[in-house]
Amino acid sequence: MEEAKQAVQATKSLAHQIATALQQEIVQGALSVEARLPSEAEIAQRFGVSQPTVREALKILAAKKLVRSKRGPNGGVFVNAPSLTAASQMLQEMTTWFVGLGVFGLNEIVEARLLLGRTCVQLAAERATADDLESIEVTLEAFERDDISDEEFCRLDVAFHHAIAQATGNNELRFIMLVVNDSLIPATNMISFRFRERGRVVSLHADILKALRARDASAATAAFEELIAYQSSVYEKALSARQGDAPQRHEA
Repeated sequence: MEEAKQAVQATKSLAHQIATALQQEIVQGALSVEARLPSEAEIAQRFGVSQPTVREALKILAAKKLVRSKRGPNGGVFVNAPSLTAASQMLQEMTTWFVGLGVFGLNEIVEARLLLGRTCVQLAAERATADDLESIEVTLEAFERDDISDEEFCRLDVAFHHAIAQATGNNELRFIMLVVNDSLIPATNMISFRFRERGRVVSLHADILKALRARDASAATAAFEELIAYQSSVYEKALSARQGDAPQRHEA
């Protein structure tokens, strides 16, 4: 107990320090998935703090999707199973923020999508199952409709690339692409949607699917590179127009 108390230093709030200590135990496996955490009173005694402080620490862990509360006779606070979607969502929010602030420039966005996207389409061409290809095709069919909103068009764009990442059969790559696709595609679409040609975008996506069905990794890569090149040119055009619309400063 003394070691636990010493770990609680004055540099951060007590609740955050306790949350960090418990998080490390979860990550390291000392607290296994679905394990019930000790009671608030037990945790408070261990760290030498009040129960309200422990309650705040548990809220921090819950916000990170690491634990969940359950009421009833068999209730308590339990360790959640790892979730790729939940973890990627936290990273996605931060990435979207960076894109909005301009921390990530156009060249960096294009380079990241090219490098990761190439790997995805190459692996998908080799590994995609019949179900994977059907999922991609269903998304493309919805993508081709003329009556969908710009928001739905963007959502389906993201879903198409998620389906390709799923088809790689690599969970770590899928996790990374959840972050990349959910943050970078909507951010760039939000800026460039007035300048793109929907038909052109759909056609380029269809070329990717055609190559995947043919198990042609080279053709899939070429189609993906053409898509990114087109989207990059549209994005640059949109940024130029935005800068042209910005109020000009005049010297006095």
